[in-house]
Amino acid sequence: MLSFFKSKPYLKDLLSEDYVDIHSHLLPGIDDGARTIIETKNLVKSLQEIGIYQFITTPHISHYIWNNSPEAIIANHSETKLLLNDLDVKIPFHAAAEYFMDDWFESHFKSEKLLTLKDNYVLVEMSYMNAPVQLYKILFDLQVAGYVPVLAHPERYLFYHKNLNEYEKLKKAGCLFQLNLLALVGYYGETITKVADHLLKKGMYDFTGTDVHHSKHIASFNKRIRVNNIANLKEIISNNQFFKF
Repeated sequence: MLSFFKSKPYLKDLLSEDYVDIHSHLLPGIDDGARTIIETKNLVKSLQEIGIYQFITTPHISHYIWNNSPEAIIANHSETKLLLNDLDVKIPFHAAAEYFMDDWFESHFKSEKLLTLKDNYVLVEMSYMNAPVQLYKILFDLQVAGYVPVLAHPERYLFYHKNLNEYEKLKKAGCLFQLNLLALVGYYGETITKVADHLLKKGMYDFTGTDVHHSKHIASFNKRIRVNNIANLKEIISNNQFFKF
């Protein structure tokens, strides 16, 4: 009997060798991602098996939690490339950062150069519990300083779920949106998947990222997606070509 419902694709099948991942935590021992070079190697090889052959890894910079500096990230990146080469893992990757928007960040980007994804595109995040009091001032000042804010995983900010119009305010404020791919398979829960589908339907996403930290994240790429707006999804996945190097 013919089914009226076409099966949705596996997440990994939506990616290809041309996909450039712009959000991950693969540098060893620098934040809540990979802890050792062996973990980094295993995660990188897993990404290759999925079909990801270029990525920009983005360690947290949060002054009160992960007090990383651009210099420390760059040094870790250089060492990691050499160690991976010694382990016969060859994959082109760059390093940027995922900046936590708070009072320290606002003063920091006015006086020091940020680690960007490409050109002036900078990955930013905020607390999952509440937005910074001065959020729109931070976004405005960040753009005055010459940067384009790319907000990581907007679907995961729970305080926006009861008022989805807040997402439109963020877009009007000049914020680009990066979808976490794992939200598509229900990794963070059904509510977050529904919000991701809503934002897809509205055409509000600009880019995607894996946000891979560990092997459980990798395993989720073998699951079928649970969203309906597949055409829009494919388009924003292709937008990541902008970051190809």
